[in-house]
Amino acid sequence: MNVVLGLGNPGMTYHRTRHNAGFNVIEQVARRHAVQVRNILLDPGDDRPACVYGDFQAGGAAVRLAMPLTMMNESGRALHALRADAKALLIVCDDVNLPLGTLRFRPSGGPGGHHGLASCLDVLGTDDVARLRLGVGIDPLPKDLREFVLSPYRPEERPVVEAMYAQAADACEVWIQEGLNAAMNRYNTAREA
Repeated sequence: MNVVLGLGNPGMTYHRTRHNAGFNVIEQVARRHAVQVRNILLDPGDDRPACVYGDFQAGGAAVRLAMPLTMMNESGRALHALRADAKALLIVCDDVNLPLGTLRFRPSGGPGGHHGLASCLDVLGTDDVARLRLGVGIDPLPKDLREFVLSPYRPEERPVVEAMYAQAADACEVWIQEGLNAAMNRYNTAREA
């Protein structure tokens, strides 16, 4: 089963913030496939809710869309519950080091300062997991990155953000149906102005 895990913080307070880019992409893919991402999985270590998920079929293969129910820095707990194979997992998250609207697939690597991704890699015990990073950065970046990623987008940024989420949902579909190399070849380009 292919698993797409979108990172973010649960709750309406964070819904339209930069840090919830992963959740927004999962929600778009779910709408396309009429999937309810509401099934709860418990952390096997302590029986606390770890994530919500919804399943669908794509080209004869099972796909699970998931979002952690923890705060961002504990996102890896969702992977305890999902028991996903790192080779069949795509993590979708924000990246302040990429310009707003940019998409970047990577087959492996470190967390790049992203605490949610770091938590996931720690639980998996490997850096060899595909990830789709969504550019939420501006130039110059504010000094207080925590406040920046937990703030909503500016109104003038919304059209670029909505286009990025739609393109990221397309990119997830390509990863699901054609694999990582096809997704990288198609989407690892700079956003056109």
